[in-house]
Amino acid sequence: MIFDAPKFRDRTDAGRQLAAAVTGFAATDPLVLALPRGGVPVGFEVAKALRARLDVLLVRKIGAPGHSEYGIGAVVDGENPQLVLNEEAMALVQPSDEYVEAEKRRQLLEIERRRNLYLGSRPAASVLGRTVIVVDDGIATGGTVRVALKALRKDQAAHVVLAVPVAPQDTLDLIKADVDEVVCLATPEPFGAVGQYYEDFAQTTDAEVVRLLQQAEQFEKKSSMRSAG
Repeated sequence: MIFDAPKFRDRTDAGRQLAAAVTGFAATDPLVLALPRGGVPVGFEVAKALRARLDVLLVRKIGAPGHSEYGIGAVVDGENPQLVLNEEAMALVQPSDEYVEAEKRRQLLEIERRRNLYLGSRPAASVLGRTVIVVDDGIATGGTVRVALKALRKDQAAHVVLAVPVAPQDTLDLIKADVDEVVCLATPEPFGAVGQYYEDFAQTTDAEVVRLLQQAEQFEKKSSMRSAG
């Protein structure tokens, strides 16, 4: 579905619209991974509609020595957290192995802190052999999500789906190599900031993320009990 002036009331509305577009995956027992913070309200609606587990997909950039904004790679959360390096950036910067390892450890600690904040002691879900639906509230350049998708491939997810309300087509064209399917409700051109396609794009808080993840866990438990019964 493509339209010239996409408008979502808020992330909940976007999530419900997106959920309607991915209902066909319900039979695959998918795992929904949302990029916090803004992707969680969207992913919550998708997971609820599919009766699927909702988890967060945490990504932390590794910056170049002395230039932290220039990414040379990233660490991606998961059952087996992964380091994904940008080969072109690595060749240009040529950081030492010691620097990369130290930054990896530092970002892993931050990922652990955020996971504990959002999910307590609940371990990251395994993606091995599963259909995984990666959800965000929108994509502009796609740098972060591409790193996350590459990591899911390495973790041997069986089928990887990127599902977003809005993104530019040229970014989606780049991402298609890293996924099995892309579901995007709107690809406006020219593309502005993601927030301009929402009537309410207020920042998602940590408290809201925690609340939604707790609700999703309760939905998952009730669904499992119904299935067992």
